[in-house]
Amino acid sequence: MKKILITGAGGFIGGFLVEEALKRGFETWAAVRRTTSREFLKDERINFIELDFTDSDILEKQLQEHIAEHGKWDYVVHNLGATKCTNYIEFERVNYGYMRALVDTLDDIDARPEVFLLMSSLSVMGLGDDKNYTPFAQGMIPNPNTCYGMSKLKAETYLQMIPDKYPFTIFRCTGVYGPHEKDYYLMMKSIKQGFDFSVGYKKQMLTFIYVKDLACAVMDALAKGPLRKAYYISEDRGYTQKEFRTMVCKSLGKKFALPIVCPLWVVKIVCKVLSWYGKVTLKPTTLNNDKFKILKQRNWLCDITPAKQDFGFSPKYSLEQGVNEAIEWYKQAGWL
Repeated sequence: MKKILITGAGGFIGGFLVEEALKRGFETWAAVRRTTSREFLKDERINFIELDFTDSDILEKQLQEHIAEHGKWDYVVHNLGATKCTNYIEFERVNYGYMRALVDTLDDIDARPEVFLLMSSLSVMGLGDDKNYTPFAQGMIPNPNTCYGMSKLKAETYLQMIPDKYPFTIFRCTGVYGPHEKDYYLMMKSIKQGFDFSVGYKKQMLTFIYVKDLACAVMDALAKGPLRKAYYISEDRGYTQKEFRTMVCKSLGKKFALPIVCPLWVVKIVCKVLSWYGKVTLKPTTLNNDKFKILKQRNWLCDITPAKQDFGFSPKYSLEQGVNEAIEWYKQAGWL
């Protein structure tokens, strides 16, 4: 039986990765902190391990003790990451530093996995083409314009520069949605209340990947062995805000939601003020300077052809199907 370690297992995506790994028959280890919620990690087959990424000595001891008793992992999916921080140093510490600590320690104790899959982000690419709306494609040079994107790119680069053909695969994911997720949920909740807020008047093309499709893609890529490439992970088309709103309205049984478009300059001011507030209070806010750059971006299209060719990536959920399933879960959970 193959053994797999999934970091960030207590998060939205992590829970579905664990679920899919169990379906595939892996001996599944979920890396969590003592304070991590295990609300969606109830399957009795899950093995838990607490790892301290903040202290390399403690991390090495934890990993050595685990491997001495259970053996090394065949696969490692590094899903741990920070999306909201008050400054670049914090983003780098978590998104780059924690990953490097894990990679280096596994090498130091001779426990390098067959495949190390890094969950990165489309944000590493920076601004898209908002004139011709050309999709991001393999071979384009990343040029992140956010602290989050820069920290993810630094992690990617570290993996790519390790000698001896390090066995990595990188996923640059677009907007991930589905049950348990909270950001898109807030948009759906707003639409249910009759309002759909968007930013900027220029055409914007959004891309999505349903969380179950993402989890399947991870396991399919692991099965192919180390691919040593970075792949865009998205449904194979883009959507406008109007299309998203229409699908949500239909799923909720609503005839109409009022679209409210906020000018970019207003959003920029709000984000600057909240960024300042976050730095003063040392508490990251949902809207901040990084988030403004993400909201401002008009083109999130990406070419998933390499993922199709290399490991058979084929999303099963269209946005409409995914929205319907997610909303049904939100209803049953009492969120909507």
